[in-house]
Amino acid sequence: MRIGLPKEIKDQEFRVGLTPAAVTALCQRGHQVIVEENAGHGAGFTDADYAAAGATLVANPAVPWSQAMVVKVKEPQPSEYGYFRDDLLLFTYLHLAAEPTLTEALVASGVCAIAYETVMTADGKLPLLTPMSIIAGRLAVQFGARYLEKQQGGRGVLLGGIPGVQPGRVVILGGGIVGTEAARIAVGMGAQVQILDINIDRLSYLETLFGSRVELLCSTSAQIERVVPDADLLIGAVLIPGRKAPTLVNKALVAKMRPGSVIIDVAVDQGGCIETLRPTSHTQPTYVESGVVHFGVPNMPGATPWTATQALNNSTLPYVMKLAELGQDALIKDPALAHGLNVANGNIVHPAVQEAFPTKVAV
Repeated sequence: MRIGLPKEIKDQEFRVGLTPAAVTALCQRGHQVIVEENAGHGAGFTDADYAAAGATLVANPAVPWSQAMVVKVKEPQPSEYGYFRDDLLLFTYLHLAAEPTLTEALVASGVCAIAYETVMTADGKLPLLTPMSIIAGRLAVQFGARYLEKQQGGRGVLLGGIPGVQPGRVVILGGGIVGTEAARIAVGMGAQVQILDINIDRLSYLETLFGSRVELLCSTSAQIERVVPDADLLIGAVLIPGRKAPTLVNKALVAKMRPGSVIIDVAVDQGGCIETLRPTSHTQPTYVESGVVHFGVPNMPGATPWTATQALNNSTLPYVMKLAELGQDALIKDPALAHGLNVANGNIVHPAVQEAFPTKVAV
């Protein structure tokens, strides 16, 4: 199969869909990989690295998009919609529940669009979302600590505190992978940490990880209203695969937080779970509303592209290989990959995305 690797054009997105090592593996199996020049530069991979791996380098971004399959990292941007066509196999993160314009473009074009974030194994795990969730969870606290600094608009709180001065308080909504990794870093920094989750079994598991170092709470509206106003750093870490995240924190509750507190919603690419938070970018990552610093960068792992690209490829390459070998037949032979199919033949086919856009579903 001929596989296209375009350069990411989302604001300050430096990750790349395939590493040179992944290109080597594909070429060794007889596939051709067409790479846009400088596609891997931001992640630390040169054009010479891709050429040595067996790729064909091209300057025109339309050329990679003209191949049978395109492998990316982030969702296509509006300037790329013109490359869509009905014989294109697209494999990337999509997060369509929060992207109506992209969804309409994919449906109208007939693209076969497979989303990394909804590939699901028989045990309910999301293997292509997990590595980026780990990175995003860890970065959330790293960024949160930074924006709590007074020069960045924050309260001037050191999360770890110091003898004689209490540490900062981190409240995490959701105890999945993002929430767990955020707590891991926050605990390591010495912060006071609370995790809220609706799954008691998950909270019990988290107790085996953190013991008494983290306060584990059942997530109810009353509990959220109690803990959020005291948070120095509030992290949204709610995930419902393929669906828009539910709103757990409304504007009135945000207004009760102390001025200079920080909100980071890792679920922003699925619509976010905090009402006042909207998508931002690495170029302009924050804004202030109700006196609270809001950070809503949807491609947070793009800040660490060298690590993130390799972590992503470790998980995606086996699926890329199956698609390269079998084309759309891979969706029949691999049930996990079939869960990743979001749009095909002009129809929304993933149930969660159908719920988000019921008027777009064919009858």
